[in-house]
Amino acid sequence: MPSAVMAIDQGTTGNTALVFSQAGEILGRAYTTLPQHYPRPGWVEHSPEEIWDGSVQAMREALANAGGETVELEAVGITNQRETTVVWDRTTGIPVHPAIVWQSRQTAGLCEDLRKAGHEDVIRAKTGLVVDAYFSGTKVRWILDRYPEIRRRAEAGEILFGTVDTWLLWKLTGGKVHATEPTNASRTLLYNIHDQRWDPELLDILGVPAAMLPEVRPSSGVLGKTAVDGLPSGVPIAGMAGDQQAALYGQGCWEAGQAKSTYGTGCFLLMNMGDQAPTSSHGLLTTVCCDAHGQAAYALEGSVFVAGAAVQWLRDELGLIQDAADTAAIAAQLDSNDGVYLVPAFTGLGAPYWNGDARGALVGLTRGSGRAHFVRAALESIAYQTRDVVDAMNADSGVPLKELRVDGGASANDFLMQFQADVLGVSVDRPEMVETTAAGSAFLAGLAVGFWTSPEDLRGARQRQALFKPRMSRGESEALYDGWKSAVARV
Repeated sequence: MPSAVMAIDQGTTGNTALVFSQAGEILGRAYTTLPQHYPRPGWVEHSPEEIWDGSVQAMREALANAGGETVELEAVGITNQRETTVVWDRTTGIPVHPAIVWQSRQTAGLCEDLRKAGHEDVIRAKTGLVVDAYFSGTKVRWILDRYPEIRRRAEAGEILFGTVDTWLLWKLTGGKVHATEPTNASRTLLYNIHDQRWDPELLDILGVPAAMLPEVRPSSGVLGKTAVDGLPSGVPIAGMAGDQQAALYGQGCWEAGQAKSTYGTGCFLLMNMGDQAPTSSHGLLTTVCCDAHGQAAYALEGSVFVAGAAVQWLRDELGLIQDAADTAAIAAQLDSNDGVYLVPAFTGLGAPYWNGDARGALVGLTRGSGRAHFVRAALESIAYQTRDVVDAMNADSGVPLKELRVDGGASANDFLMQFQADVLGVSVDRPEMVETTAAGSAFLAGLAVGFWTSPEDLRGARQRQALFKPRMSRGESEALYDGWKSAVARV
């Protein structure tokens, strides 16, 4: 039987499962959607059980599509929406609260309290992060503060915390393994990225009991074995990484100075910085990524909260499009944006601004503005926000970006990718397989069990599909970007 590795990519809006051959080819795939819940303005929640049900359904269907029992599954990799927070009962496995999604802003007040109490500098120094509602530590604290009984039980070790990787690992192993790995741990505000451990001072500041935390294990290594009906049993779960670090790995960005941008619900640009943890002075995060062998390294990251979500807004809330794939042709109907800019600060602004109070705005409208202007402005906003991050990254790293590797759903949009190259003034490299997030976790898992013997085996798995070179004059692109900065200033 042919052997294979499967990856589950549990994302914000859906679950993708892919089955990979040793040559890096996709043998089978499946996708299931994940319902979104908005209990109050600015709050975003998921059902942990819906996350699990959709994930395992996608895994079963992908394996069936790959040939089912005719395929020998060697390992499973997990990658996930990172900061989304799950808490559940250790004994029953039942979640005790909805999962609070990384986008959710319900802990903004708590973050302000932490800043006023003077904790920001020590948190920044130890975690590489800013104090923001984005990260999972404040989400756990919020649940514990709101429900004293949950806090009491958490202190007694009866309630477990995990980001989505931990939740899926626990479910896939039948409740036997409660663990995470450094890339996800580094997004909690609780993990010291220099000492590579949960930090007692940070736990005290955030008020999170150590008894509810998962064990931190390597990103590439056997974490447990599958014990789920409908999936082969005893398969090593051997690779795990947060979605953006998994994509960085899947793109082959294993050396310092290499960068990728993933265009999904949000937009996340990471540059590998090797074994040194840089300190950003331009609004970026320092985070943990993986080196070529899946061991901990460091990266600079710029997180944009709303990218593809702006296109979803056009479709779901405004009804201006039926399918995201239509946006390229609609935007191309115009020769320019005619001064219309969308600032999609629906949940505040991420890097490099970190302004949770900012709200979205559409500026520059005239009587002649129409559907195409809205669509073009949404696509352009993704490219402008990426330029914001690249400029900050160039300043922090001292190494100007020479090429950007891209992936994620919106990277399939030719209009956006060409405009991105124009705005950045560098080439944009899109691979044949844009599902590099799933590929990264599969590669980490396969390396751990010897499915691939070395990182060199993986280089050929990434093939370039298109290279977008800048066409626009620098004068024109700078004028457009100046218009963007003016629009951002208004919010």
